[in-house]
Amino acid sequence: MSWSCPLCHAPLTRSGNSYCCPQRHQFDMAREGYVNLLPVQHKRSRDPGDSAEMMQARRAFLDAGHYQPLRDAICAKLDEIKPAQLLDIGCGEGYYTHAFAEIAGHTWGLDVAKNAIRAGAKRYANVDFCVASSQRLPFEDNCMDVVVRIYAPCNPEELARVVKPGGWVITVTPGPRHLVELKGLIYDEVQLHAPHSETLPGFALQTHDALAYPMRLSGAEAVTLLQMTPFAWRAKPEVWETLKGQEHFDCQTDFAIHVWQRLDD
Repeated sequence: MSWSCPLCHAPLTRSGNSYCCPQRHQFDMAREGYVNLLPVQHKRSRDPGDSAEMMQARRAFLDAGHYQPLRDAICAKLDEIKPAQLLDIGCGEGYYTHAFAEIAGHTWGLDVAKNAIRAGAKRYANVDFCVASSQRLPFEDNCMDVVVRIYAPCNPEELARVVKPGGWVITVTPGPRHLVELKGLIYDEVQLHAPHSETLPGFALQTHDALAYPMRLSGAEAVTLLQMTPFAWRAKPEVWETLKGQEHFDCQTDFAIHVWQRLDD
């Protein structure tokens, strides 16, 4: 199995360092080993996705192991399924993806942020990375055994298109009290995350698990955590200074893990 053309959806064939479709749309491999399948007309901005600063902050925080329990929980579910083909949507720099690749037969990582994909491709040789839109997945119909989606948005119709009948989608969303202490430094009134209410047409929800645990972070780690979250845009300078000066910052995680199975056609 290979990529599909994001413009005409025909199969892409590799020739040297390029991928081409029968309509002669061509996409070049980067020297780091990934392929950019995000045409200019599909971009919503000049440089979509997380900034380089957010990507670097996320990598530092994840490499420190603070979210490893979440990665282990997803890997445990994948170990039960043992997928031959797996796609990680919104894979970022590949912290979760490369662990999934130790279980799956073939693992693909997709993100809209080129800087994150470049970093992942340089670091993890066991994943095929691409820059692409989650609204137009560059894969053929009924080709994936599992799609993993951690926080990432996606077109539900595309999930139903690429996942095999009987295949699986694993989603992770914030639980109600995820990072509530961090939010308390930024907002006058803290709103808890709304309970999960997503539906995926063509899929049946099989399991819903909550994963929550406390983190004790250094001030520097708390700053890094803030940098990698959407809260960073709302944080005033004094919030950054407060975090930076703290010896310890206690913060809790709260993840909701949902496992969906695609219904037979």
